[in-house]
This record gives sequence, C-alpha cells and structure tokens, in this order.
Amino acid sequence: MKIVISDDSIKIGQLLKKIEVISSGGQAKHFLDTNSVKINGTKPEGRGTKVPVGATVWINDDLYQVVNEEE
Repeated sequence: MKIVISDDSIKIGQLLKKIEVISSGGQAKHFLDTNSVKINGTKPEGRGTKVPVGATVWINDDLYQVVNEEE
C-alpha cells in the first residue's frame, strides 16, 4: 500500500496515525514497543524517527511504500 506525503519525510508516529493504526501520537510509543515495525529493514528508535520518501515500511505483516504526492 502506498502512503502519500507532501514533504521529504514523515515521522513514524505521524505515519501510524495517517494509516489509522493509532488514534493519537501518544499511542505511538506503545505501538512501536508491542508490534513489529521496520523502516527499510531497521527498527525505529522512537516515534520521532523520520521515514523518508521512497522508504519501505513493514508493520507486522503489512508492507507500505512512502511516496511524494507529486509521484
């Protein structure tokens, strides 16, 4: 699934809200601690970890591709 953003990157906490797996930014830390999340094969260090355009994000068994709205 593609996640369309308008900037060069998005914080992982914002991305989780955008795809509606959490309802508030405060839930991001708990979600990251209790689920399998990888950005280009690397576990994010916290909810402020930036996800750049072009990144592949695995959330549990779901794959997401971050793209710019101009693509």
